Amino acid sequence: MTLRGLSYTEEERAFLQQRVALFWKVIFLIALIPDVIVFLLDPAGSMFQTGALMDRLSTLFFGLLWLVCRGGRRPAWLVLAIEWVGLAVVSLAVSLTGRYLVTEALAVFIKQVPGTVPGLALEKAADAYISMMCLTGGGLLFFLRAALVPSPPWRTFALTILLGSPYILVPWFVLPAGTGAPAFRTDHFPIIGVATYAIWWGIISVGTTVVSHVVFGLRAEIRAARRLGQYTLESKLGEGGMGVVYRARHAMMRRPTAVKLLKPEHTEDSLKRFEREVQLTARLTHPHTITIFDYGRTPDGVFYYAMELLSGAPLDRVVAVAGPLPPSRVVHVLYHVAAALTEAHDAGLIHRDIKPANIMLCRQGGMHDFPKVVDFGLVKDLEHGGAVGLTRADVVAGTPLYLAPEAITAPDKVNDRSDLYSLGAVGYFALTGRPVFEGRTLVEVCSHHLHTAPEPPSGRLGQPVPADLESLILDCLEKDPARRPAGAHEMCRRLQACAAFGAWTTEDARRWWEENGGALATEPEAIDDSDVTLTRQLHRPTA
Repeated sequence: MTLRGLSYTEEERAFLQQRVALFWKVIFLIALIPDVIVFLLDPAGSMFQTGALMDRLSTLFFGLLWLVCRGGRRPAWLVLAIEWVGLAVVSLAVSLTGRYLVTEALAVFIKQVPGTVPGLALEKAADAYISMMCLTGGGLLFFLRAALVPSPPWRTFALTILLGSPYILVPWFVLPAGTGAPAFRTDHFPIIGVATYAIWWGIISVGTTVVSHVVFGLRAEIRAARRLGQYTLESKLGEGGMGVVYRARHAMMRRPTAVKLLKPEHTEDSLKRFEREVQLTARLTHPHTITIFDYGRTPDGVFYYAMELLSGAPLDRVVAVAGPLPPSRVVHVLYHVAAALTEAHDAGLIHRDIKPANIMLCRQGGMHDFPKVVDFGLVKDLEHGGAVGLTRADVVAGTPLYLAPEAITAPDKVNDRSDLYSLGAVGYFALTGRPVFEGRTLVEVCSHHLHTAPEPPSGRLGQPVPADLESLILDCLEKDPARRPAGAHEMCRRLQACAAFGAWTTEDARRWWEENGGALATEPEAIDDSDVTLTRQLHRPTA
């Protein structure tokens, strides 16, 4: 259900909480300004007079409601309670404060004119003036609520009528007295007065309903504009050089989905590359490769595709939380990524951007630490002659910390062993918690990839590392592609031969996620697309 009911999607709940917090913040600031002015002019009087004291308490109440809503994740029922109960309390408090203001005004009159009692006409005039001020203030309160808080028009109308009733009834059932505190009326029921105030409040209720209808309708139009075919965009998950990734849902299947759109400022070449990305990725069916559900174009020409929404975290975030991973877990991750690359390489596709951020460790189908290779945005099709004219020899495509040397000197010559170099760099990072090479500039990092021999992981860690795993990682990091493993098949074979292969069990993975999952992501995520396509123009190094 959507906002038209009382159930909310996570996006709607978060938006409701944000707007209710904004509403009470605005009310708090509006109430605070005159309180501060009055306090500065008359500190003692502003604190100890009955009506003024109620004003101060009301201001503190507004501030408390704002503070409760502004931080953390509040359930929808609590946010609604804060809104509705707050409105009811404020309406009653403002109405009663008006009674006290009339009482104090009449008491001041008696004090200034000794021996006199205010006449009925004066009392009624003061009463009507204050009541109208309360009515106006209440109207402003509900108009602000209609403009700031998302709500269907019928709910706005019902809340305004119900929670605004004190503005109509209190002035006629609670009588101010010139010589004491307000008291309940004992005279006849003032039907004409009640009817007059009810008419005014009815006009206010209709006005707030119109405002809510316009605001709620505009929000519905925005949501409709964010619909791509059968998919409705809900919240932004990430943004990279080529596109923006949104959490979305399918209109019929309600399946959690991630939708990626090409940024509108890109050229026709970028559009071709983006379209080619989804077409090539859709050819892959390995369970450790992200699944593409659908793709198409919006009526105004924006290209998009829908992919599975992954629940988990990218490898770089896992390392950031857990530190260097144990060798058994590194072997587990590398093996399944290499298996996914086996299918891609056999199909003639080179990923070209293997890095920790593009390897998701997922919780899927009751399994934990299920690796997924994502973002084939820089994929190269060997079978059809490279990137269909979209890759230039002087453009370095990928992420510098994980680039193979040949990807720097001859980007048009990359092959399947270039992906293995990047995968070896990923294994080095997972094992040590640090990239193979670091530098202050892009050129410095690339120079290390070209000329510097990597320090063995055991030396970087200062402790022993299984020799078979260390040897495999260093072989992947060879400058000469011919000295690396012969292909992803060979990579899988050597990983299976490692002593640590299979030592990371499903129970180990489940226990780790139970202990550390809260420090990662509480909501399912699409790929971390914050650094998807780093494309740089570099001068080729001279020999």
